[in-house]
Amino acid sequence: SDLRAKAEQHSKNLAAFMVTYPSTHGVFEEAISEMCDIIHKNGGQVYMDGANLNAMVGLCYPVDFGADVIHINLHKTFAIPHGGGGPGMGPICAAKHLANFLPKHSVVKTDNEKGTTAVSAAPWGSANILPISWAYITLMNGDGLTRASQVAILNANYMVKRLEEHFSVLYRGANGRIGHEFIIDLRPFRKTSGITDEDVAKRLMDYGFHAPTMSFPVPGTLMIEPTESESKAELDRFCEALISIKHEIVDVESGKADKTNNVLKNAPHTAREIASDNWNHPYSREQAAYPTEWLKEHKFWPSVGRVDNAYGDRNLVCACPPIEDYE
Repeated sequence: SDLRAKAEQHSKNLAAFMVTYPSTHGVFEEAISEMCDIIHKNGGQVYMDGANLNAMVGLCYPVDFGADVIHINLHKTFAIPHGGGGPGMGPICAAKHLANFLPKHSVVKTDNEKGTTAVSAAPWGSANILPISWAYITLMNGDGLTRASQVAILNANYMVKRLEEHFSVLYRGANGRIGHEFIIDLRPFRKTSGITDEDVAKRLMDYGFHAPTMSFPVPGTLMIEPTESESKAELDRFCEALISIKHEIVDVESGKADKTNNVLKNAPHTAREIASDNWNHPYSREQAAYPTEWLKEHKFWPSVGRVDNAYGDRNLVCACPPIEDYE
């Protein structure tokens, strides 16, 4: 394999191999144990990214694959806010043979004689947010945490089955299944209709959804991670929104809808725009704001319409009062 060849070629300088498992492509790498073994045989250590631990908790042990170090993303798997105001809180677990090399503390005496000097002024991170994770783990217990992982994987695979007739799913594992997240490919639509991943993301706002991860890890795609906490009704609502958007793309492809002045290119539509006396679009206000029936009962209105992202990034406009007002 390519990994084996590179590991053998650089064995004298090979220090570490970092791997995300399951991968960010949403696939359980079947060769993960073999990959770790290759690194170990060539003198390296394996650092596992715990970003996708939500598909593993209660189901498997990273050490069984061959991981030597793993960091745990508490904000993705164990209920804390993302960041929590800082410093970051991401526990790092190490295999026993590395314990003596872990960083020491600047004040508290530690037993690891070969450890490096302290690398952080706050080695325990934002300790005040740890009770959130502790409470979550305690309340869920082992069975509950395992169930959460199982349902996260189930939800993602359910959505794939609902969407696969309408969108291409980029990566799958054994038996056509995925892990806890998946990627739908929107790149072909740019060629057939001029519709981009950004257009789809903005249009989702009209359906009441914040778009999932856009253009990562593959440009021109959406990466969808439903997690274990959404109900089937909510999963269905999201799938129906995407399927409806696919029909809108087909209208552009067929010429039924204008290629530049359509519901996707002009999304999102605000309440102010819908209520305006000036309506310069070939589609109706109802099509813009209420593309599905359930939106007529429960509508979340975007507060801002389409903006020029690139221009905004390069031209800061401060909306706060002038400095004199603070004097």
